[in-house]
Amino acid sequence: MPGFLVSLVAVIFWGVQLPVAKDAFVAVNPFHLSLFRYCVAVSCLVPFLIAREGLGALSYRGLGGRAIVLGLVGMCLSPMGAFVGMSLSSAEHCVVLGALQPTMAVLAMWFMKRQRPANFTLLCIVLAFVGVVLVVTDGNLQFIQSTPQLFGDLIILLGAGCWVIYTAGISRLTGWSTWRITVLTMIPGTLGTALLTQGLVAVGHIQPPTLAALESVAWQLAYLSLIGVTFSMMAWNFGSRRIGVLNSSLLINFMPVVTFTWRALHGHAFHRIELIGAALVVGALIANNIFLRRQYLARTQED
Repeated sequence: MPGFLVSLVAVIFWGVQLPVAKDAFVAVNPFHLSLFRYCVAVSCLVPFLIAREGLGALSYRGLGGRAIVLGLVGMCLSPMGAFVGMSLSSAEHCVVLGALQPTMAVLAMWFMKRQRPANFTLLCIVLAFVGVVLVVTDGNLQFIQSTPQLFGDLIILLGAGCWVIYTAGISRLTGWSTWRITVLTMIPGTLGTALLTQGLVAVGHIQPPTLAALESVAWQLAYLSLIGVTFSMMAWNFGSRRIGVLNSSLLINFMPVVTFTWRALHGHAFHRIELIGAALVVGALIANNIFLRRQYLARTQED
């Protein structure tokens, strides 16, 4: 029960994180916002890792190349894709598209390893895709006229794909604890974000936020860095290792529910077609998770 509750808390905080970030974009651009939150998270997690596993835990020991690439993909490109895409689109689109990550992983396994998913899983994928189309287009077949939003949704989807690659890749960092993997991939991801942000500043694409701008979104910055990354990452790692991957993935599917609820409580009026689409996505993903969980339990009982 403690593992379940802690994981649920992390999901709730992550569901709130996206609309909070969207509100912060009025004062701080997505690049500096992402850089700020990961700098704070690294500053908090590095001392924690040293206290937990010793100074030697900061050594890459022959896995540096792999960890650096994964860090750049998962801790730089993925959150950057979510934030930059959301700045052009919306928090609701971001969380719904992000919820497709398990589906993307299944399709990747089918394509790369010829592991065809079960028919029920394929049906759930189709339903989830229909739901995403309803949310993104708002039921309007002329959605192509909203080019910036469509482009933002594409960036979000690419960012979600980067997280799928990261999640699959960290399993090859053998011999490392979850905390060590998190920190040693977050460090290159943060450095990559810093270089990218500074490069965009140098060419005049973005400007560093002023002190007044940072102060105007102080609580959002605190939430995104301390709650959204540092605390929630630790809570998720603690809980998911106790309740298992299948139960964890079932919980993560409730993120869209949290985001939509938060936005509704703050006065946002959703169109009925958006809610139907979101319900299709969440329902399909939950149904597939339950199906996979029953398959797993059946196999373990046979063994």
